[in-house]
Amino acid sequence: MEPLTDASPDADARRRVSALFEAHALGLVKFAKVMLGDQSIAEDIVQDAFVGMYRKWGSLHNRDKALGYLRASVLNACRTAHRNRIRRDRALFLAPDPGNMVSAEESALVGEANREALAALRALPARQREAVVLRHYLGLTEEETAQVMKVTKGTVKSATSRGLSTLTRILREEAE
Repeated sequence: MEPLTDASPDADARRRVSALFEAHALGLVKFAKVMLGDQSIAEDIVQDAFVGMYRKWGSLHNRDKALGYLRASVLNACRTAHRNRIRRDRALFLAPDPGNMVSAEESALVGEANREALAALRALPARQREAVVLRHYLGLTEEETAQVMKVTKGTVKSATSRGLSTLTRILREEAE
């Protein structure tokens, strides 16, 4: 592995960040993909989060919270990517196209019901979508979700409740 900076590589940083990557990268990519609907952007976001973690390892205040920092970094990057996509679409006078072509592999892996559920999830307001995905897809506690989103537990509870209610309504309407 080539050093990412001019500083001499820190063996502890390399070992600990590599262990975090092996244990959590796939879940973080799945999380980012659910948030954005794009596998390649999700992979880039997660890779950037781990590179940033490695570069700043020496300055982390609490290394035991590294996974929380990574989750927050991925969520913030997803927010930025989503905002950039909206700006780009507006600038090009394009509406977001939920019917994007998907790869044969993705089509085989994701059934019609899952595609409808993901489309409904992406239709939620950002905060509700984030809360639902963090709580029910990643399985975080309310407290962990609040830390990642940088909001209170009450906000997580209400956003999750409203998000689930809206998802239920959207999916029922589509089923009719």
